[in-house]
Amino acid sequence: MTRLNHHSGFPASVVAAALLFAASLFSQPPAEVSAAPQPPSLPAATPLPAPTPEGIGDSMMAHRRYQAAIEAYKQVQKPSAEVWNKMGIAYQMLFNLQDATRCYETSLKMDPKSVNVLNNIGTIYDSFKQYGKAVKMYRKALKIDPKSALVLKNLGTDLMAQHKYEKGWEVYKSALAVDPQIFDRSNGPRVENPSSVQDRGAMNYYMAKGCVRAGKNDRAIEYLRSALNEGFTNPRKIANDQEFATLHGVPAFDRLIAEQQKQ
Repeated sequence: MTRLNHHSGFPASVVAAALLFAASLFSQPPAEVSAAPQPPSLPAATPLPAPTPEGIGDSMMAHRRYQAAIEAYKQVQKPSAEVWNKMGIAYQMLFNLQDATRCYETSLKMDPKSVNVLNNIGTIYDSFKQYGKAVKMYRKALKIDPKSALVLKNLGTDLMAQHKYEKGWEVYKSALAVDPQIFDRSNGPRVENPSSVQDRGAMNYYMAKGCVRAGKNDRAIEYLRSALNEGFTNPRKIANDQEFATLHGVPAFDRLIAEQQKQ
């Protein structure tokens, strides 16, 4: 899947609320949308300001009331690039990709160097399996911010979707170097990348490598189990792969290999 940039201002609860498009825990990694940073917290004694249309929209997003959020954002008198981006995300959560694209493009005209919006447009292309166009958007975003772990993750996933597994893995390693938890944490709304069983198997195999590098052995073993079940790899290949050398002797790993060898 591809991840939409979460740099547009949602409260922390948006993270959980926007998992509508997330796949199961050990499936292909998602493309995640970028939203906005959270507003600064106010001291306890500070009176709460009157709600603004944008604030109401953010609250509606937190409760997955995407259409209500859109209506609130429309009431903002002079929408900023950030508001257009958030409105685009709301449309995308409703599968209205045409209006989502329109909002993202409006946001991008106002802020041509927005890594978040470039990422989000990439996720639109992912929805149509137009991985080549998505990759161009991700690379454009990375020229502006080469250390965006989120964009690197999405780019790596798209390269793997094009069967460029080794190139995708190299990009995944770059994402892990920036943020070792990037595959273990959900920061924003996700959009599923449709793919074949073989593609998912490959992604799970390389996700296992990423988890080993991050010290997440339990997660790595589950990804390997999925890769085996999807027919991408076999026990001998896993046993001979030096990147999994540290798993030898781990009981769960040894059981997995033994079970698969009996089949």
